[in-house]
Amino acid sequence: MAAIYSGIYLKLKSAKTSWEDKLKLARFAWISHQCVLPNKEQVLLDWVSHALVSYYNKKPELEDEVVEKLWAYLDNVIHSKRLQNLLKSGKTIGLSFSIAQVINERLSEACSQKTQQNIGTVLSCSSGILSTPSLSIIYTAKCELLVDLLSKLSKLACQQLASDDAVGSQLFSVLQLTFAQYLLIQRQQTNPNRVFGQVSSHLLQPCLLLRHLLTARSWTQADDNHVRQHLSREIRNQVETLLQAALFPPELFSSYKEELLPEQEVQEKKKGALKSLLLPVKTVQTKLGSGFCEPALRGAVVAGSVSLLYKLFLDAYCKAENHLVCFHMLSRLFGCLRLSGIQQGMREDTLSPADWSMELLALEQLLNLVLSSDIYNVASDRIRHKEVQFGFYRKLAQMLMGHSQASIPAWFRCLKLLMSLNHLIVEPDLDDLVASTWVDAKASEQRTKKPQEALISTMFQTYSKLRQFPRLFEEVLTVLCRPAADELRLPIFSAGLTVKLRECLLELPPNQILDILCLFVEKCQTLIIPALEGSADTALKLLSVSSVLHAFLFNMRSLDDVTPSPVVLRTQSLLAKMQKGIIQPLMELLQAPRRKEEKSDLWLRKASDSALLLVYTWVEVDTLFGVSCSKYVSPTAEMAGAVTELAARHWGISAFLPGVEEQCWERVMELANSFASTSKYCLELLTLQKMKMILMQTKTDLQALQHAAAFILKSGRSSMSRGESEPWDEDISAISDLTYPTAHWHLVISNLTILLPYISLKDVEYIANVLLETLVLAKAQEAATDQESAISTGNVSLGLMYSSFLPEMKVLHCAFLTSLIRQFAGVLPAAARDSVDLPLQQLSAGSIPWHEEILAPFRPVDPLEAPSENKLLKDELSLPWKTLEKVAQCIVLLAQNGCPVILKESQLENCLGLLEIASLLKLDSLLPSDCTRCFLVLLSLLANTKASVSCSKQLLLKFLSTCFHLLRCLQAGRNASSVFKVFHASDVLEVVMTSQLRASKFFTDVLTVPVWAQYLQEVQAFLENFLQMIIERRQSVRLNLEKFMSFLVSCKPDIGAAKSKGGKNWNPAAGQLLLMAFTTLCHVVTLYLQQLPEKKLQSADVLSALLEPVVLQMVRTVEHGLQSNIPNQPLPVAFIPSVTTLLKADLSRAVRKGWQKEPSGFLEQPRIKLYQKFYSQILRELPCAGSNLQFLQSALQFLTVFCSVPELYPGKETAVMVVFAIKKLLTGPAITTQVIHSMEEELTEVLVQLLGNCSAEEFYTIMRLVLQGLEMRNVWQQNAKMQTKEACQDQSLISTIVVPILETVAALLRQGEGVLLNPHHVSLAFSILLTVPLDHVKTEEYRSVFLGVHEVLFSIVQCHPKVLLKAAPSFLNSFHRLVVSVMHEGRQKGDRGNTDEFEVILKCAHLVERMYTYIAAEMEDFTVFSAFIVAQYVTELQKVTLHPAVKKHLTEGIYHILDLCIERDIKFLNVSLPAGVREVFKDLYNDYNHYHKAKKQGEEKYTA
Repeated sequence: MAAIYSGIYLKLKSAKTSWEDKLKLARFAWISHQCVLPNKEQVLLDWVSHALVSYYNKKPELEDEVVEKLWAYLDNVIHSKRLQNLLKSGKTIGLSFSIAQVINERLSEACSQKTQQNIGTVLSCSSGILSTPSLSIIYTAKCELLVDLLSKLSKLACQQLASDDAVGSQLFSVLQLTFAQYLLIQRQQTNPNRVFGQVSSHLLQPCLLLRHLLTARSWTQADDNHVRQHLSREIRNQVETLLQAALFPPELFSSYKEELLPEQEVQEKKKGALKSLLLPVKTVQTKLGSGFCEPALRGAVVAGSVSLLYKLFLDAYCKAENHLVCFHMLSRLFGCLRLSGIQQGMREDTLSPADWSMELLALEQLLNLVLSSDIYNVASDRIRHKEVQFGFYRKLAQMLMGHSQASIPAWFRCLKLLMSLNHLIVEPDLDDLVASTWVDAKASEQRTKKPQEALISTMFQTYSKLRQFPRLFEEVLTVLCRPAADELRLPIFSAGLTVKLRECLLELPPNQILDILCLFVEKCQTLIIPALEGSADTALKLLSVSSVLHAFLFNMRSLDDVTPSPVVLRTQSLLAKMQKGIIQPLMELLQAPRRKEEKSDLWLRKASDSALLLVYTWVEVDTLFGVSCSKYVSPTAEMAGAVTELAARHWGISAFLPGVEEQCWERVMELANSFASTSKYCLELLTLQKMKMILMQTKTDLQALQHAAAFILKSGRSSMSRGESEPWDEDISAISDLTYPTAHWHLVISNLTILLPYISLKDVEYIANVLLETLVLAKAQEAATDQESAISTGNVSLGLMYSSFLPEMKVLHCAFLTSLIRQFAGVLPAAARDSVDLPLQQLSAGSIPWHEEILAPFRPVDPLEAPSENKLLKDELSLPWKTLEKVAQCIVLLAQNGCPVILKESQLENCLGLLEIASLLKLDSLLPSDCTRCFLVLLSLLANTKASVSCSKQLLLKFLSTCFHLLRCLQAGRNASSVFKVFHASDVLEVVMTSQLRASKFFTDVLTVPVWAQYLQEVQAFLENFLQMIIERRQSVRLNLEKFMSFLVSCKPDIGAAKSKGGKNWNPAAGQLLLMAFTTLCHVVTLYLQQLPEKKLQSADVLSALLEPVVLQMVRTVEHGLQSNIPNQPLPVAFIPSVTTLLKADLSRAVRKGWQKEPSGFLEQPRIKLYQKFYSQILRELPCAGSNLQFLQSALQFLTVFCSVPELYPGKETAVMVVFAIKKLLTGPAITTQVIHSMEEELTEVLVQLLGNCSAEEFYTIMRLVLQGLEMRNVWQQNAKMQTKEACQDQSLISTIVVPILETVAALLRQGEGVLLNPHHVSLAFSILLTVPLDHVKTEEYRSVFLGVHEVLFSIVQCHPKVLLKAAPSFLNSFHRLVVSVMHEGRQKGDRGNTDEFEVILKCAHLVERMYTYIAAEMEDFTVFSAFIVAQYVTELQKVTLHPAVKKHLTEGIYHILDLCIERDIKFLNVSLPAGVREVFKDLYNDYNHYHKAKKQGEEKYTA
């Protein structure tokens, strides 16, 4: 046969053979063992290579299809297992260099044609060649070919990334492989100049473009996931590595230095004359400047590349002596940016906003690198280099401030970096800096606000440290006094800036703060106030200055008794000057009579805002200083003689602010009240301040307090009623018409504890109504607000609902409930709303004194009129309860008559929203009447409403579930039993079940959705709790239970009414509801019967007799449900607990009757068949249940009861079948560790019953079944260390595999005490411990791993001490790893972070201490290793600074080891330890002698 095929080579070479035949012959020759050719594989590779090379050299004319088939043949050969096996066996097979050239040419064609069709095979060939060492030599031996390939692949990748087409993985996989090959070759190159030339000529531009496109691409789901998540990152890293090694090797630094530094002395020039003429910087600049990509992309690519190149340059050359070179590189790279053109006079409008953003981002990255690398040394630059760096940065700052870009965050960050380098860079233009970046900057967006605040904070910190804060605020004042850019000048201090200001003011000397305040007051007094009238511009300046004064006075350190007297006197003088020079003139100006049209002038509004802000600030600060500093004398005290007795008695303005008359103040108040702005809000604050001052007096003025509280609420009522508001950033000087409602509501809610005792019931109702309206609005606009720091009316209201204060405000709580019920009634259809007899209307009636229960105890009663007053009070108290009783009867009647109110889907959604608000109330803290009211509302919604046919069934189920959940919350309250004042318990149960059975006909097609299961759980929980309440009350228990049982027995789960007699049309939803009710009733009654004392056995017998029909009906319902269940469909989850309860009831009855063995002795045959059928169905479904926890838990609970009676098993089945099903379940793919943990209790109970009730033979079978696949001998014989190491390599496996392994090893070691006789078996544990990772582990996993390792070691110490002595080095090595890890995790940090995490470290340190103590106390033979243990400890201690709490534990432990050390050991340690470690040891030993040893000797002295 060999002879037949020997002529194949001639046929392949023959021109007469068609190419189709040649390809067939070549394929056959490659795969056939019968074809014998000398060196066949090489011959075939040479043939196909020659054919392709000849075609691309234009020799033979071939069809495109033939060429593609040749490429495919080459690809198949390169990737074939045959070739790989031959190469592995050592056979030499290679490719010609010409094939590499052909591949490169083919890729070049694809680049020029900008199409990537039909190059997949070529790419595959490239991948195969590069990944096969013996073939890749055609590229690695000729580096030019590899560089060319890399260049072409990069360009292809760039084309693909720039297009809108989806990105595939093939090209990028080959590119990543090519990069890896080139980097290997690059490292082996000995001529750095040659590498630089290659990369700069061929790879620099495509690599930079590729990196930019990979970074900037907006990835989509259509793009390959591997490229998006992994390859793109790897290729970017490879590009950076390539550029770093090629452009900035150590050998080229001299060239960079020669090119970058200014001209040296003549002698130095002569010395350098013989050096190469390589100009690396110019080369790089030229490449960045030439058009290597589309003009639209060039700016972005250069901007991104400049910072990368500078980072790589610094990584390579940044040392202290090279900082000047690094700076000059910065200036040359900056020259590549278009910003340098603007600096040199290019027109600003040549750059679009997007271009500005990119350029500034690049500049920011450059400056960040300068700052982080510490290149700019101010002193060195000034003394040695004639401020060359300073001049460069100064020009940068001028350019940035000359071309303001306040809408771009990077602009602020660049200025911040320049200020961080040296504040003198921006100092000459400080006024322009303050104006452009702060006072006049239009940075209203959140993304620009943060960098703006960071810049201003840096200014604050810089001038605060320099103690030049007054200098900064002189410039601020200068800018503020310029004409405002427009009337919408943004506030001076945001919330974030106020915090930074406060931090700086607390550090500043008080005299500097007073200097600033005096400056502002003087400027205001001399320049602004005289020019105020009629000038809107001056009014805007005044408001800005007022806001600065407010910010300083509110955030500076308060005066106290330790404040120096000169500071106190100066502060007094300042406040007096402020009052006389600013506030009084403003009051006089504002109180002047004006025409109506004049009152709306902008200047008047702003002047009013400024005046009231200053008045409030002055009063608040004056009061505070008076309280906190005994040396402070208020100007009000100085002018006490001028205050009229009337003003003092009625707490008029003169009592707070001297020099202002009441009439004048009233006119100012009238004007301020006409603006919903700062002035109106300040009036409210002043009124609140007045209330606080009255309350501080020994005798309070009740009438004044009531007037003040009423004024505050009235002030904002009109604005709140409009319902329009915007979030407020808590800046008091920037309150507008739309932020005023938020500010007002914030003030009211924040001070409710002060206001509430002094407001009328109508005002309480008003607050409750607004509270509800804002909550409804907040729910509707939950995701609308994007301002992090701002507060909204909804947030304020939610804060009150979540607080613990609302339940304490019982009147408001009651009023809010009334408002909520009224809102529920408003949701009903129009016809129902008009009916006053419906429950919701009656429960929210305004004529009923619902609050009387709260207020009655506090009403004073005149003894002379006591009888009549008491009667009236009793009538008022009884009226709400009479109404509640009437409503309860109404609900029962409506439920019985079946006339519910029909709700549309939108109304149902509204009700659900209101229920969510109701859930925010602390329902368990309601008063008896409110608790009952709430119960009736929820019951009415359940029983007297019905969803329209078009409603979403899932929405309806959610609504019903929420109602039942809230009813359960009410049942948990201390006044839950108050419901029984208006209801018979059985009536409630009947109403609930009637309404739910009626509603269940809508749910027949949603029984498999999770919402249905949740609904059933909520109904069951409610019934269980309510039945429990009936029993605990011990009033008419038997009567109520009897009535409910009778009702349930009479119910039929039909599609029609709840009590239909036909029973033909089975309703599965109603069936499940009934089964759930039966189960719950049986469960609760059974528990009750078990707890009854012997005296009441008669009652028990009666109830047991009553349970009989319930059980029978339950059986019928189960059987009917099972019959109607669709074949091969899973069991409804609701059935399983019911059948479990039935079986429990039957078994308990059997035990009472003295049953012994035979099931037929206590169960009817049909009942046995029912249980067996159910058991078989559950065994079938169990392995397929997946992670359905509800089914799994119910099924396992049934099996626990069923398997307790082995006689119930059908046919010849045994417990083995159950174990088999459970094993199949646990090995399923859906069963996770979390699922197993969730059903661990049920699993344990099943196994206990199975193993406790099976025969010996069954037990052995079960054990064999469990241990199948767990061949411990095989595991033991394998390398346990390697297995554990593999598990430890993946961090995600630590908690699931490593920790359980450690726990198992520890348990085996403890149980194996005296059994594990082979020391080798015990010492295997050390091999495992050494592979367990203890560093770079998450804190939550660290605790588990540490505890696992510690328990293994402690088990060996306790249970295998003999083995320990033989394997002492292994033990000490493992234990030392624990000590090192605790030291590493417990080192001193600036911010300890999470307290819980630190507690974990402390516990671990305590365990180490315990181990040290145990070794010292119990292991006498370990004395020889004590010096070694101490040496290990101090060597590690020298490397870290421990947190004191961690150090305390470790030190206490090592002291016990030092107890074992004898004098010879101490001398040995002092001699042998290295110098630094020796010092640490000496300190430790001194502390040991001073504290521990002295204490120990003292204790021994008194020890018998």
